[in-house]
Amino acid sequence: MSEDLAQRKPRAAQSLRDLQELGLIDSDITPELQAVADKYAIALTPHIIETIRAHGPNSAIARQYLPTHEELNVTEGELEDPIGDLAHSPIPGIVHRYQDRVLLNLIKTCAVYCRFCFRRETVGPGTRGLDSAQIEAALRYIRQNSQIWEVILSGGDPLTLSNRRLSSVLGELGKIDHIAVARFHTRVPAVTPERITDDLISALHSGPTTYIVMHINHPDELTARVKDAIAMLTENGVPVLGQTVLLRTINNSAETLGLLFKELVKARVKPYYLHHPDLAIGTQHFRVSIQEGQRIFAELRQKNSGLTLPQYVLDLPGGHGKVPISSSYIETKSGSQYQIKDPRGHSHSYTDT
Repeated sequence: MSEDLAQRKPRAAQSLRDLQELGLIDSDITPELQAVADKYAIALTPHIIETIRAHGPNSAIARQYLPTHEELNVTEGELEDPIGDLAHSPIPGIVHRYQDRVLLNLIKTCAVYCRFCFRRETVGPGTRGLDSAQIEAALRYIRQNSQIWEVILSGGDPLTLSNRRLSSVLGELGKIDHIAVARFHTRVPAVTPERITDDLISALHSGPTTYIVMHINHPDELTARVKDAIAMLTENGVPVLGQTVLLRTINNSAETLGLLFKELVKARVKPYYLHHPDLAIGTQHFRVSIQEGQRIFAELRQKNSGLTLPQYVLDLPGGHGKVPISSSYIETKSGSQYQIKDPRGHSHSYTDT
């Protein structure tokens, strides 16, 4: 990358040509790479472009966002809907997989597009979010199902919506007696930290108690500006949790994840989920085996404070939900006699009386 490119203030990138002009990919666009761009959305924010420039085009940050020909490799078992959203979607925008909570997917666009996204077949430019009638139908569904306690706003990225739209939807949710919590799943604090403003925080306080679950995968994503955005949320009464995807060549080591989780806790973000990678089409090059994931998580548990540990989960294909998949510490059981591993891997007898 030339010194001139490194110093030039970046703009957003939404195409291979943009990436070329910014010096983030080779000047020769192969037919394979063009095929990837024709199939899957591309978007990088100025903040992410600056972060890639700071760490290099082969960095863990770059690999999350820059398209490669490997995305054309489809392996057996990969699915267009890898976690089974459609099987639990009674009306547009609603996914009701668990009794006490629903997903409300208002929008299908994002500030950035991750190359491993489990909804990569359904998000991006040209897709349509919910119109006014569909939003009202979704709210009516929530009103009519009194067992729903929590609404999870996802998408797409819900924090790319306008403050006015967020205030309107949260205000309606706040009028529903049985809704206690609105949870936002978002990349925005990590990729567009300037979006976290007083006006946004005011919008987030328009309805039920609000939690932000921030998607972040690598310590290098915790820039000074990202930490400032997190502080602005937490200091203004918006709790922040973290969710991370376990990804080959990006964070598949206990050292990298341990540092990430400790830095998050230091920034007042509680690590919430470590997701085993989903079987999304064209993402095999990012996936690790469950066995490797269990080994990494066991090492994390040995070396790090429990405060820093998320749940390591697999979202079962077919819409059957998330299950914890860390290695069991109970090895064998006979009646009330157990053989149990300690965090260092040593085995001990235990009698349940």
